Amino acid sequence: MADSQKPVVTSKTPYVKEMEPGVYFWCACGHSKNQPFCDGSHEGTGITPIAHEIEAKSKVAWCGCRASKKGCLCDGAHKKL
Repeated sequence: MADSQKPVVTSKTPYVKEMEPGVYFWCACGHSKNQPFCDGSHEGTGITPIAHEIEAKSKVAWCGCRASKKGCLCDGAHKKL
């Protein structure tokens, strides 16, 4: 992969998951085989994962389109793609 690639859209809907408290690394490049989380596939893309801390058990809508203005969290930007 070349440096500084654009992120890949992996889903035009969010990845909604029930999450336990902890720190999670969201795949910002779109190349991970473990969506929406990083598996190290970003190496060489110039894109790095985003760390996100969840403080209490909750349902989280992780961005799948990589266009959210809220980073790793869905803001509905996929509706405009």
